[in-house]
Amino acid sequence: MTWRKHLTFALSLGLALGGGCIRPAEERADRDLDVGKASGHGLDVDVDSGLAAVRELGADTLRLWSSAPAWEMSVTTRAGAAKDWSISLENVIADATLRAVAGDTSLTVTQIESPLPTRKTYRVTLPAGTKTRFTLAPPDRNDTSPWRFALMSDVQEAIVDVNDIYRRMNEVHGLRFLLGAGDLTQQGQEDELSRFRDELAALDIPYYTTLGNHELGDSGPAYQDWYGRANSHFVYRGVHFSLLDSASATIDPIVYDWLDGWLASGRDHVHIVAMHIPPIDPVGVRNGSFSSRNEAAKLLTRLAEGRVDLTLYGHIHSYYSFDNAGIPAYISGGGGAIPERFDQIGRHFLVIDVDPKSGVKSVETVRVD
Repeated sequence: MTWRKHLTFALSLGLALGGGCIRPAEERADRDLDVGKASGHGLDVDVDSGLAAVRELGADTLRLWSSAPAWEMSVTTRAGAAKDWSISLENVIADATLRAVAGDTSLTVTQIESPLPTRKTYRVTLPAGTKTRFTLAPPDRNDTSPWRFALMSDVQEAIVDVNDIYRRMNEVHGLRFLLGAGDLTQQGQEDELSRFRDELAALDIPYYTTLGNHELGDSGPAYQDWYGRANSHFVYRGVHFSLLDSASATIDPIVYDWLDGWLASGRDHVHIVAMHIPPIDPVGVRNGSFSSRNEAAKLLTRLAEGRVDLTLYGHIHSYYSFDNAGIPAYISGGGGAIPERFDQIGRHFLVIDVDPKSGVKSVETVRVD
């Protein structure tokens, strides 16, 4: 971490501690509302809940980055729009398919062969002056049998060496996706965000994540332009996932309102919540926690009352298993950032088995080094 990054993070903590009307995560929460929306070349695009970021909208091309296993979007054609469109999707589950319906008519969506399992390109003809509903989903979207996913955070400066972790992950049977709790890059700059995307070519499953303090940048984060919302919620195979932006050691008040709705919808289901900086530091010697103990207590109380089944964190470059407010919690910061030397954990990821009918079944640590 550079001196500038130290200063930026320290200032954000200090402002949060200072109270008043200072909201260090407010701008990112506001920007979340624009993710998945774009207009141009006679096309209006609106992804439901912002679960995909529009990376490019050209004269006859639309490219999106998927932030969830399944989502829907509306595409409206206006005067001057092209008839035939190429739609490219990145960061998708390998067996997911794209369907399109204009009014009551199903459109023909033709997939073009892609060399990577997580990237797909389609051709579709859009009727003029109509709204078309697109649905991206894998065939097991509503399957409620047990399944598994992985967790990995804190890649940072190890982005040049992350491929061997991805290759090891590819060997684990049955993983549907990789969940992340932030700090994908060292400084959150455009070139690093681009490099992170390039390295994902080695991974056979998509990587759904929130951002960390290392993505905040010196002039505002570019993360949302590349990889979508900092705060999001999705449901897959009967399990609810809420990803929260705690990169400034706080949660913005707007996000607490969203979280209330997400907790209500997931209350009677398995619900997993992930964020970068944990509300409390289980060791307490690194200041790796929220800047306000009162806010930490408030958040954990809400999660407990919402019957959250599992909380997942990054930020601390090690592995810890503990409870917060009676909720099982794991810190996994083994993506390659400089590790805590005394614990000898090193680079690692977690494999998490869930049963939508009974909860989290197991959490296994897979060491790569």
